[in-house]
Amino acid sequence: MLVNSKEICNKAYQEGYAIPQFNINNLEWTKYILEESEKQGSPIILGVSEGAIKYMGGYNVVYSLVTSLIKDLGIKIPVSLHLDHGTSLESCKKAIDAGFSSVMIDASKLDLETNIMITNQVCDLDENISVEAEVGHIGGTEDNITADIAYAKVNDVAEMVSRTKIDLLAAALGSVHGLYKGEPKLDFDRMLQIKEMTKMPLVLHGGSGIPDEMIRKSISLGMAKVNFNTELQIVWHRAVKEFVTTNENYDPRKVISSGEKAIKEVVAQKIELLGSKGKAYE
Repeated sequence: MLVNSKEICNKAYQEGYAIPQFNINNLEWTKYILEESEKQGSPIILGVSEGAIKYMGGYNVVYSLVTSLIKDLGIKIPVSLHLDHGTSLESCKKAIDAGFSSVMIDASKLDLETNIMITNQVCDLDENISVEAEVGHIGGTEDNITADIAYAKVNDVAEMVSRTKIDLLAAALGSVHGLYKGEPKLDFDRMLQIKEMTKMPLVLHGGSGIPDEMIRKSISLGMAKVNFNTELQIVWHRAVKEFVTTNENYDPRKVISSGEKAIKEVVAQKIELLGSKGKAYE
């Protein structure tokens, strides 16, 4: 029912578009993202952070929620369920054991040798699971991630790719998680070097807030997966805030779903931007 991220990202990389990763936080968000992505005919990756997994009740709950919605909503597009920023081998194993089809091991805060060692341990867990790794540190406000940016060294990227069996690479190139202070400073020269050297799908974290033209250029330089979370949170918050301040309705279903239209609009916009619209059926 679920697909590996590497399958849909390899196709995107070869054909010059990108797969959106939309992070989920609850049942409603998952439902809205699946419905709109199905409408747009786009393959998608549902990203779940360790914090969101804890909030929703655990790895098995998240897996059951996603796969049940896919079945009951009649979703036909390719969907990957991805652990976003897994911080340990244990966390990645829990996700794989629960049925996730893709994991990210983020040992980027550690020295390169340790990062490579832990990444290899994750790759060895299950050869059928897609593995994403990070080189350099992509900062921000997501969960326990700091605000610092450590740009990936091209030589470090070469070591990671040559000494592991990763399927996707997230290299720190100037993007951050959360809100940007000023315009993002993406290093396109370094991005091109890494594309030409690795010849594998690259991942752009912190897609929310990056100008459209920068995202398009990043895709042309090898980014085959772009992650979005903060922008969905912001538009949902605004819509719900508007609802609760102008209505006396206290039904939680009405309150939460007041953000549905806003989320679906962003999902549709990002699918159009990344060029993945209709690609599920090609």
